[in-house]
Amino acid sequence: MNSWVNSAEILGSDLPLKLSGTGNRRALLMDALREAVRSGRLAPGTRLPPYRSLAADLGLARNTVADAYAELVAEGWLAARQGSGTRVAERAAPVTPVHRPRTPERAARPVHDLVQGQPDPSVFPRTAWLASARRALAAAPDDAFGPGDPHGRPELRRALAGYLARVRGVRAAPDRIVLCSGAAHGLRLLAEVVGGPWAAEEYGLPFHRGLLASHGVGTRPLGVDADGARVDGLTRHDRAVLLTPAHQFPTGGPLHPARRAAVVDWARATGGLVVEDDYDGEFRYDRQPVGAVQGLDPDHVVLVGSVSKSLSPALRIGWMVLPQRLVAPVVAAKGEREQFSSATEQLTLADFIESGAYDRQVRRMRQRHRRRRDQLVAALHARAPHVRVTGIAAGLHAVLELPPGTERSAVRAAAWQGLAVEGLGDYMHPGAENARLTARAGACPLPHRDGLVVGYATPAESAYPEALDALCRSLPPVSPPPVPAPPQPPAAP
Repeated sequence: MNSWVNSAEILGSDLPLKLSGTGNRRALLMDALREAVRSGRLAPGTRLPPYRSLAADLGLARNTVADAYAELVAEGWLAARQGSGTRVAERAAPVTPVHRPRTPERAARPVHDLVQGQPDPSVFPRTAWLASARRALAAAPDDAFGPGDPHGRPELRRALAGYLARVRGVRAAPDRIVLCSGAAHGLRLLAEVVGGPWAAEEYGLPFHRGLLASHGVGTRPLGVDADGARVDGLTRHDRAVLLTPAHQFPTGGPLHPARRAAVVDWARATGGLVVEDDYDGEFRYDRQPVGAVQGLDPDHVVLVGSVSKSLSPALRIGWMVLPQRLVAPVVAAKGEREQFSSATEQLTLADFIESGAYDRQVRRMRQRHRRRRDQLVAALHARAPHVRVTGIAAGLHAVLELPPGTERSAVRAAAWQGLAVEGLGDYMHPGAENARLTARAGACPLPHRDGLVVGYATPAESAYPEALDALCRSLPPVSPPPVPAPPQPPAAP
């Protein structure tokens, strides 16, 4: 075969692929297919040969090729439909060099998105979700189609109780779980029931702080360092504290074991409440995820979670694992019937968990995000070795530590490159910044840290290399070493 076919043709079993290098054959085949799509040699819509034929041509096991096809379908490079075979996805267009003017102008809209907070929507497990939806609807009791219980469907609460106990070390019976439409909805309900003031980590989502403020709950900042939130700053006046213990958002450190114990001791001594936002607790790459703080004291800790990172924020399904005393007030705050999450989607998620499909999805996403983070680290090592990735290997984002005073210029440079990315300062509690400005000797908080918060989960697989390229072009150069002061002549006697 001397040339590559166009999208209307069907490739025969003589698909010209060269598996270069040694190692895992499935990974080598996937790399070769990605490169063929990325370079345009395989055009969008091109039909690939059956996996049996390609396996025979390449001398590979059939399962090796079948698994490679399935993984590339999940990543968005390929598309598969019953009776139509496997084709190059229409959206996986070849990446072409971008010719930029010598004096760049700020892009009207981002070309690349490295803003944290959302997985690539193309990897939603449509086939497995549809199978669960069919089973769930077939088995659904009649009351699932009536006015919803504000507790949430009992099927999903039972499934979550088992899953969270097994994976996150949570101690809870189904009757302590109240379903909500996501973490934000859970915080609204808790703000209404618990009241304020709350303490919150000095780095966190401004949206959450604003949401609490809109319900009359003020927040004050707790310092954050490499060991997580400095919980020794909690007082008896705090009604609750909002923490991200598994993976501090966004700085990336876990809460130190001594501080986990200390915050529980504070809650027991004062009657305060620990609100644990477990936003990406399942996604730890360098070791097993640490269990939830809730497991230390279920009567003083609320665990808040959702499927927004593991599946999709579009499902609008979250949960709160509550102390028994808060269940009735939170349910009352929700209202007399379920208004927020579809009963059919709750039933589908229950089946998705019970069937093992959710575990498979989390493993798939964990592998994908780890590969993305490794690509980010490798790109920085090759092109910007002076920029360090901080925090543990976990989650869907990383923080790049920048030289002092370069954060805002790096964000502007990224915008000129057509790249959406955020500075670490965007997540700082305004009270923390005020404390820094008014601090005096003897009460010096940590200095402001310059950095970029890079969300590596959002771009499609085919677009990620270009996004990393734009990121590397946006980073500040190596800071020059300080010029030593000239030697001073000795003072006259």
